[in-house]
Amino acid sequence: MQKDSFQFKQFTIRQHLCAMKVGTDGVLLGSWAKIAAHTIDVGTGTGLIALMLAQRDSEALIDAIEIDENACLQAKDNALASPFADRIRVFHSSLSVYAANTEMKYDLVISNPPYFEQSLKGPNQKRNAARHTDSLPLEDLIEKGRSLLSPTGRIALVLPADREDHLRGVAVENQLNVIRLTRVIPKAGAHPKRILTELSADFALHCTPDTLQIEDSPGKYSTGYIELTMNFYLNM
Repeated sequence: MQKDSFQFKQFTIRQHLCAMKVGTDGVLLGSWAKIAAHTIDVGTGTGLIALMLAQRDSEALIDAIEIDENACLQAKDNALASPFADRIRVFHSSLSVYAANTEMKYDLVISNPPYFEQSLKGPNQKRNAARHTDSLPLEDLIEKGRSLLSPTGRIALVLPADREDHLRGVAVENQLNVIRLTRVIPKAGAHPKRILTELSADFALHCTPDTLQIEDSPGKYSTGYIELTMNFYLNM
C-alpha cells in the first residue's frame, strides 16, 4: 500500500505529504466502527477514516483534526476531491488544543492513534510523531476524547493486541466501559495482532469479544474480512 495514491471504490486517497500511508489498521477501523450522526476523527492523517465513515452514512457529519500541517493539507484536499466534501471539515490542531477550545460534543470519537512505546525511532521526525505515543499517549487520547463525547457517545480505536489490558485500565479511570471488542488475527492459529474496540460511559452494556481473521491462506482473504471491507477495496 506504500504509494502516492490509493484508489478506493468511491474516493481516492493521495498521501505523498503524509508520514503514515493507507494501511490495514485504518481500513479495519473505518469499516468496523458503528456510524454516528456527528463524528470527530482524531489524527486523521490522509483523511481515510473520515472518508470511509462519510461513505457509509450519507447524512453523517465528520470533523477531523490533524497536528501535522502537511498531512492536514492532504486530508483537506482528499476530502474536497471526494463526493462527501460538504460533510467533512478538517482542522489543523492537536487534540488537547481542540478539546480546550470547542464546545462541540460528538456521538463518536474515532482514532487510529500512534502506538509505539519506548521503541527505536528513525530519522523521519514526522513519521516518528505519527507512530509513537510521545505525540498522543493513550491516556491523553481517552481523557480528552471523553470530554468531547455526547452523553451517549462512544470512542472507537484500533490498537495493538498487547495493549488490551492497559486500555481497559485507562477506560475505567475515565469512567468508560468497553462495549465492543474484536481481536484481529492475521491467519488461522495466529495470536491476535490488533484489537478494534468501542468505549462508552454506559456500564449497563456488556461486551462479548469476537475475532476477525484477515487471511485464510497467503493472499486469500477470509470471508469475514471481505464482507467487512468489500464496499471500499476495488478488487473485493
